[in-house]
Amino acid sequence: MKTSRTFKILFRQIKARGKNGIAPIYARITINGKRVEFNLNLHYSIAGWDNKMSRVVGRTSEARALNNELDSIKTELTDCYNQLSKEGKFITAQSVKGRYLGTDNSQATILSLMDYHKEKMQDILTEGTLKNYKTTRKYIKAFLSNKLKTYDVYVEGMDYSFLVDFEQYLRNENNHLSRRKLNNNGIMKHIERLNKLMNFAVKLEWISKNPFLHYDLKFSKYSRPFLSPNELKQLEEVELKTAKYNNVRNIFIFSCYTGLSYIDMKQLTKDNIIYGIDGKRWISFYRQKTSEPVKVPLLSKALEILEKYNDPETRLLPVYSNQKLNTYIKEIALLCNINKNLTCHVARHTFATTVTLSNGVPIETVSKLLGHTKLSTTQIYARVMEDKVGKDISQLQNVLNSDTRNVS
Repeated sequence: MKTSRTFKILFRQIKARGKNGIAPIYARITINGKRVEFNLNLHYSIAGWDNKMSRVVGRTSEARALNNELDSIKTELTDCYNQLSKEGKFITAQSVKGRYLGTDNSQATILSLMDYHKEKMQDILTEGTLKNYKTTRKYIKAFLSNKLKTYDVYVEGMDYSFLVDFEQYLRNENNHLSRRKLNNNGIMKHIERLNKLMNFAVKLEWISKNPFLHYDLKFSKYSRPFLSPNELKQLEEVELKTAKYNNVRNIFIFSCYTGLSYIDMKQLTKDNIIYGIDGKRWISFYRQKTSEPVKVPLLSKALEILEKYNDPETRLLPVYSNQKLNTYIKEIALLCNINKNLTCHVARHTFATTVTLSNGVPIETVSKLLGHTKLSTTQIYARVMEDKVGKDISQLQNVLNSDTRNVS
């Protein structure tokens, strides 16, 4: 690795952090214009410190002892710098500080960071999120090999240009790792995860600052598909000849009337059925994705589906794998002449839009039913359909017309 060309050490007293005329002394390391500061846990009177000289003034034994201590620290920091240089390591102000404090992570690489993140987050992040980080790691590894011609890079050596080059690499379809090409939002998700990893490195004090701090994620807004009332009715009434199709249709419809995600439906048991404040049956569970508690009153059509599967020894619904369920629901959509790309998530959108919002359920209630932690998330999911907007405006016009007659 190429060593740094400039190296400066400065001691300064932070008066703003002082108390009773005594303030702490910090060491500032600067390499190639980039600096890092840290507290030496040394204190001295503000009146006796000379910031220009970076020394204590006076000839008292206390003053001489502190100046000698500062000389020793400067020598040790210089030794740390020289050690890193002789070892051929990538040298930064942060790495010199780390070597001095015994927390030297100058050799931490992006791939080792990802492995460490996986180890520490194994019991915190969901299986799906960990899988997404694994895919991002594959893309970074491919980028390092194909574009940078290396097997890894030091985290300390990563800069803004790394992210720009990585984005351009992902935008080249020839570099995509599966048949399903990455769209813009898929690319942004990989970059978002990389950005989170760098923030993780900052918290670990492996680096002093996230080099991607000022990068703007460019997510594209797109229309989320959902079933209209007529399409939902078609799906409910279509005659299906196989058990697997009927099961998949029931599971999809159940989600349309409860808003549950695939993984939450899959994990439902009889213990999730409770009696709510209204004396009727509800579903009570914790969302797999956010661990948020959710309680959903069961509409009659959802209850009808549950009553078809009443084996107390099994889960409430015979949920297939996500891949199979999505495959079969697309085949059922063709039988119904529904020209939409149906997935499990479309059912959740349908609940938010067609079943609830379009029937006058307040968005705050919908947000609670969906288990969202922020109302803005629900606003992205759910849209009020045009016919609902038309009805609302017609009612408004009637009110306005009535007010006009009353005035006259």
